[in-house]
Amino acid sequence: MVRWEPGAPERLQKAALALFAARGYEQTTATEIAQSVGLTERTFFRHFPDKREVLFHGQQQLVEAFLAGVHDAPPDAPPMQVVAAALRRAAAFFPDERRLHSRTRQTVIDQHPALQERESHKLTILAETIAGALRARGVDERTAALAAHSAMTVFGISFAQWIREGERRSLADIEDQVLGELLALHTPAA
Repeated sequence: MVRWEPGAPERLQKAALALFAARGYEQTTATEIAQSVGLTERTFFRHFPDKREVLFHGQQQLVEAFLAGVHDAPPDAPPMQVVAAALRRAAAFFPDERRLHSRTRQTVIDQHPALQERESHKLTILAETIAGALRARGVDERTAALAAHSAMTVFGISFAQWIREGERRSLADIEDQVLGELLALHTPAA
């Protein structure tokens, strides 16, 4: 009998990523993931509805980080300043020690259209959530949607840069640069 150990979702997530990277997503079963950390398939499905979702564990924490940034912004801050605060807060969710994990995860996702679709859906939901938080601050609907989707664009471009081989800057530094470039788009060149 396997002795109970805490952190089953995290252990399953780590094992799944290692197996997906080594053997391929399609070639790895939920049973194999569970067995690799001394758990049963039933335990796997107690934590995740399917093997795809094991890669998206922690999504709610990322949403909460973005929302905390929105809520921590000064009450009179313009929407893009609120977005900047949300991006900074969410960047803390990705310390440098997570870079290799994030790079490996993205490699697995990039190889499978169903996972790409799930990742895209995650970012769409996140944008809608941020837009809702902006509307709750009194921002009109269209401006809230534009600011929130801009945040996801900045996040996506920054994240892709952050996980590139050889990249050493923090996600926050990259986001600041990308956000600056976005804001500069409307300013005529001197």
